Amino acid sequence: MISAGSLNPLIAGVNYRRSKLRICCSKQNPKGAMEFRRSRKTPLVNPVIIRPEEGAGGVKHRRSEKEMASRRKSGVGNMEMMVLCGVGYYVNGFRGFPWLALNFHMAHNLNMNPSTLQLVQNSGNFPMVAKPLYGILSDALYIGGAHRIPYVSIGVLLQVLSWGSLALIPIASEARPALMACVLLSNLGASIQEVAKDALVAEYGHKNRTPGLQTYAFMASAIGGVLGNLLGGFFLAKTLQTKTMFLAFAALLGLQLTVSLKTREDSLGLPKLSTSGIVRESVSQTIKRQYSELILAIKEESISRPLIWVVSSIVLIPILSGSIFCYQTQCLNLNPSIIGMSKVTGQLMLLSLAILYDRFGKGIPLRKLAGTVQILYAFALLLDLLLVWQINTQIGIPNYIFVLCFSGLAEIISQFKVLPFHVLFASLAPPGCEGSMMSFLASALCLSSIFSGFLGVGLASFLGITSGNYSTLPLGIMIQFVAALLPLWWIKYVPLWQAVPEKTMKKVSGRSKRNRRKRRVGRSMLDSYSHCRERETDLQR
Repeated sequence: MISAGSLNPLIAGVNYRRSKLRICCSKQNPKGAMEFRRSRKTPLVNPVIIRPEEGAGGVKHRRSEKEMASRRKSGVGNMEMMVLCGVGYYVNGFRGFPWLALNFHMAHNLNMNPSTLQLVQNSGNFPMVAKPLYGILSDALYIGGAHRIPYVSIGVLLQVLSWGSLALIPIASEARPALMACVLLSNLGASIQEVAKDALVAEYGHKNRTPGLQTYAFMASAIGGVLGNLLGGFFLAKTLQTKTMFLAFAALLGLQLTVSLKTREDSLGLPKLSTSGIVRESVSQTIKRQYSELILAIKEESISRPLIWVVSSIVLIPILSGSIFCYQTQCLNLNPSIIGMSKVTGQLMLLSLAILYDRFGKGIPLRKLAGTVQILYAFALLLDLLLVWQINTQIGIPNYIFVLCFSGLAEIISQFKVLPFHVLFASLAPPGCEGSMMSFLASALCLSSIFSGFLGVGLASFLGITSGNYSTLPLGIMIQFVAALLPLWWIKYVPLWQAVPEKTMKKVSGRSKRNRRKRRVGRSMLDSYSHCRERETDLQR
């Protein structure tokens, strides 16, 4: 008869474990069990050595310590990311505070007519058109081993210089060329930091699988918009000191600059600059490579078609914001605090919409959501028509109440319309191309807004809308309404779902369930074997 020791050690180990299972389960006296074990001289395969200082769970204890350390490190990075993202987007939304003062300063202190005011507003946005360039630079060029936070700091610093100059240098706020230069510098800094922040959010979300960061950033920006417009309207109504508001915002930017300088990218777990390569690319080669990757990504139908729709839904509508602002302040003689409070109401609506979208909107088909929001935006434009025709006063609603509740509704809906597309493009951005992709989206949206503003200036000039003549303003509002309905004709360019199709998600979830089941089976077998090894140790004692 062949003994167990002459067999393959693996088979012998299996037989030994089976015999031990019988010993553990049978009701025999311990002495008999010990004699049976001593008679079986079977070598163990990969025996587990348990040291007295470790105990039975020593290895598991060391592994749990490493996991806890990594979790603590990840928690610290998450907290720093939430602070950096929250402060950055909050200050971005708070820009309504100085811009309300600047609009009031240009309309009343500098006596600009509506067309000139709107021309300055839209011309100042030209630095934002170059956002793809900032995104390519952010993706390709590292500053001090980092390629996101340094660009955020540079953008904030440029804004501090701009608003500080408007507050402290008299000629900067009085001469129109100097004023225009400060506006351009402010928007240049804002566009650079927005590109870096959007890329940071997209890259961090990809790495840690947290796509909700876009919604969190949107809500932080909405909260900043609420407080900025609320405080701006209140401050203007009490003091009319626009330069003090410029200085206060510059101080807030200084706080954001401090936060960004104290945050390090390595604590967020973002990829570092690789120095292991023997041949390093030149700056021009890196930019060309990043540009080619961006072009290839944009040519994909899943990106190009929704991009065409969202851009066309903005560019076709002539914006009459300057004419509406001058009509409310000069013709209706509304207090600046009312204008600010109307924007507060709008930002509160925007915040509520962002929360509802985060909770329930992601399950709605994107095409259905975009079409519904576009229809609501078109009808919201008609609310200004009720104000111009004074229908609100005929039904007993004063002008200030109507402006407070409904004036900023169309603007808020147009801002909310972009949120699902931000989430969509952030999920579709290729790894390493997040900054370029998100900056290209922001640039396309900004360029379409600028073109829409210039189209509104041309429409106002064609209709003869001036500071003393608003008789043709209702016709301009009707043209806006018709233009807002045109994008519904090619709504098929918008994908049905926002990210991964539902069938694919079910397949992935099915695979994950099977993997979890396999892991549970393997873990239960290992646990039973470990239990018998522990019983063996007890018997040896």
